[in-house]
Amino acid sequence: MSKVDVLLGLQWGDEGKGKIVDVLAPKYDVVARFQGGPNAGHTLEFDGIKHVLHQIPSGIFREKTRNVIGNGVVLDPVIFKAEIEKLSKYNLNVKANLYISKKATLILPTHRLLDQAYEKAKGVDKIGSTLKGIGPTYQDKIGRQGLRVGDILSDRFKEKFQKLADIHFKILKDHDIQFNWDELEVQFMEAVNFLKQFNLIESEYFLNKELKEGSTILAEGAQGALLDIDFGSYPFVTSSNTVTAGACTGLGVAPRHIGEVYGIFKAYSTRVGSGPFPTELLDEQGELMRKEGNEFGSTTGRPRRCGWIDLPSLKYSIMINGVTQLLMMKADVLNIFQTIKICTKYELADGTVTEMVPYELVNEKITPIYVELKGWNTSLSEISEDSMPAELRNYIDFLEKQLGVPITLISTGPDRTQTVYRQNT
Repeated sequence: MSKVDVLLGLQWGDEGKGKIVDVLAPKYDVVARFQGGPNAGHTLEFDGIKHVLHQIPSGIFREKTRNVIGNGVVLDPVIFKAEIEKLSKYNLNVKANLYISKKATLILPTHRLLDQAYEKAKGVDKIGSTLKGIGPTYQDKIGRQGLRVGDILSDRFKEKFQKLADIHFKILKDHDIQFNWDELEVQFMEAVNFLKQFNLIESEYFLNKELKEGSTILAEGAQGALLDIDFGSYPFVTSSNTVTAGACTGLGVAPRHIGEVYGIFKAYSTRVGSGPFPTELLDEQGELMRKEGNEFGSTTGRPRRCGWIDLPSLKYSIMINGVTQLLMMKADVLNIFQTIKICTKYELADGTVTEMVPYELVNEKITPIYVELKGWNTSLSEISEDSMPAELRNYIDFLEKQLGVPITLISTGPDRTQTVYRQNT
């Protein structure tokens, strides 16, 4: 029996998972998304074209790769329809190569409205939600009143839909949110009928059958480990389990079937929205990093907060995910810096120095303790492992020694060809 390899982000999302899934996809028979929804934005770039996927697994551009939207995903049929239509010009065999779990939970238009209402009510304490209805949908799932993809095949679907919408309307009447329900309902029902054309499956049976037959499977995570509902910087987190364990519950595969765990991280740190960020740069260096890295959300367009790499947080993510290989993204963004800082420890308000992520990450005053390394200050566009600048090699060696896991891939640009594989690790 083969294994399920897992690919996930180790920071606060936006690490570059889409590119790496696309790069790795030819090695796999199946790519399966296991959590999150249209709050994800996985960017792939090749042949001079930039693609952003929100719900569809990033293996969709590979002709021989089957793609599964797992039961742990929350699916918005309206956004799904728009995504598929956007892909139509590329002549992909999407209907043959895309499979959707009947147990994936549906995002209703009212979930998006509730998201707006809840975020607005929080005022200055807002989470920084993408307003895609993710949180309210997971709330209904946990509250055992959600609708699932399999429900659209029922003769009673409209009745079930109206019943849940009515529950939401009772909550919304206490909030000042403007909307045209007739328009939203028509749009949603059109998208539901569109969704019926696809392979709606019992994905746990499908994936376990593939494992028995020796197929190679890559589980694709969304967001990042530091946004996990249990292990992230709560309450500034997403609503699902973004860690390796989430691949088991989000796809229906047993823990013993997990193989390699690819942990993706940027050569620096970014965060979108609110929440703690110990190494954030609020100065000119942070702005330079943002511009050089084009750090604007692929889902929301919001500017990302930028800062130096944070090793206590990275070590924490590596530990809870059981990472076996590290993949470093956006090394080229640091080309412009003469000196590069690495946060190796935190100093807490009481003077304690620690390498651990404290429970009170949100309210604790944390001062990062840095080590400085000389920057490479040169373009990485044509480099190979052998021609890598000595300063970049020193940076990688320092990180590997600190993190205790091999860095097997370096990304030096957004295109799938701008990738350096490290053999001697």
